[in-house]
Amino acid sequence: MDTLDNDTTGRRKRHPTDKAYFIAKEILMTERTYKKDLEVINLWFRDEVSKEDSMPEETLTLLFSHIDPLYELHAAFLKDIEQRMATWEGRGNAHLEGDYRKIGDVILKNLNQNTMEHYCRYIDTHLIVLDKLEQTIHKDTKFEQVYRDFEMQKVCYLPLTTLLLKPLHRVLHYQLLLERLLNHYGGGHHDYTDTNMALSKVRTIIKKLSTKLKESENLVKLMELQRDLVGYDNLVQAGREFVREGCLQKLSRKGYQQRMFFLFSDLLLYANRTTTPGLQFRVHGQLAVPDLQVVDSEPRMGADFCFNIYDGKRALMVAAASQGEKLQWMEDIAETVQYARERGLDSPTNKYLSLKSMSGSDDGLDRSEMQDIRPADSRPSGQRSNSSVHVCWHRATSVAIMDHQRALENQLSGYLLRKFKNSNGWQKLWVVFTNFCLYFYKTFQDDFPLASLPSLGTAWMCRAKVTISLKTMFSSSSSRTMCTSSEQRASSLLTGGWRY
Repeated sequence: MDTLDNDTTGRRKRHPTDKAYFIAKEILMTERTYKKDLEVINLWFRDEVSKEDSMPEETLTLLFSHIDPLYELHAAFLKDIEQRMATWEGRGNAHLEGDYRKIGDVILKNLNQNTMEHYCRYIDTHLIVLDKLEQTIHKDTKFEQVYRDFEMQKVCYLPLTTLLLKPLHRVLHYQLLLERLLNHYGGGHHDYTDTNMALSKVRTIIKKLSTKLKESENLVKLMELQRDLVGYDNLVQAGREFVREGCLQKLSRKGYQQRMFFLFSDLLLYANRTTTPGLQFRVHGQLAVPDLQVVDSEPRMGADFCFNIYDGKRALMVAAASQGEKLQWMEDIAETVQYARERGLDSPTNKYLSLKSMSGSDDGLDRSEMQDIRPADSRPSGQRSNSSVHVCWHRATSVAIMDHQRALENQLSGYLLRKFKNSNGWQKLWVVFTNFCLYFYKTFQDDFPLASLPSLGTAWMCRAKVTISLKTMFSSSSSRTMCTSSEQRASSLLTGGWRY
């Protein structure tokens, strides 16, 4: 640690230590990631579909016509921020005092009328873009295969639909950072007026966004689950809201078996992971939410955190991994049932109409002992193993809609020093924290991550003021990685913002 402390002291001597500098640095670092995210769609995906014949021109024109202007705007914006930070740090030009130690004027300059119009246009039409994309994937098998193949490439480290939400969430990031900057400045600072005007413009965009953001996040989650699940058609439906997903042990004739459960505003699905290379989940049963009743249970057959789910005629005995998980599931199911009944939501006439391959148990509900009838359904295969569904499966945990929203709306980027348990030195890596996952790059200029570490089910232990120890909870691994921030910001990595 002596070498690390000396390095930190040296950096403080070479670079400014004002809190405003670190906030501006965070704006720069997250802007680099945002530009890369737009690049995945505007350059990489565009290049991929241009290689193919008979691609859906109308859908792609709609998509790229909304992303391309934002990409061009932020490419220029990033250059301005990099130039200002270089001046602030005394690189390039001679170190300039006073007016150049600020960032609000750069942000205000780039939040011009053209930028405002493009963001308002994107907010107005992004749901149309998402809906058109979903319809095209559903109807065009060739495009669906190209789409899936692209999502399996290293450069596409997040689902395309999640990347399409990034412009909406970036506006929220600007608000958070500008508010933090204003709180630090105080009214007498020379950058206060420009920063306050920039914040006012951001809030104007957010006011327009606020009524649509949750709907957009819900739609993206349904679209991603539709491609993770096999055996249930038409998951994306108007009025259907995602509530919680997670792993529970379901009691069957063979004892407790691991199953993924998906709670929506109108139904509860449970599924098992397929053995095919696609790593998808095959739906084994569904229950209509208005019919549900959740009842606590004593420990049974070696499982401590049990509860029952009734639908009026049959019951599922399930067990959670902890008391906290059990209470979260029971509370969410009870609240969802109450809400459905208050809305007058009726049970479907045929509860199993959407389920494919209806052979199995007589009631059409429990087919957990079935073998997969076909390789991975008729849809093209291919899924990333670090999606929330797969992480929940491996780490026996669950995630609610609020967790997903926080994960989408909070993002960090910066350099961390990583050290493996048995290694002697530290490795400096560019790290992006988004979507419940740390993505490690050699530098910020790299096109794809070297590795990733999901944060769900991970113990985060503060080892020193600037050090975090990460012990993964995979049952098949006891590996340990240590990361330390190369600035002053590691201690609050998972709380939605660096701590200064």
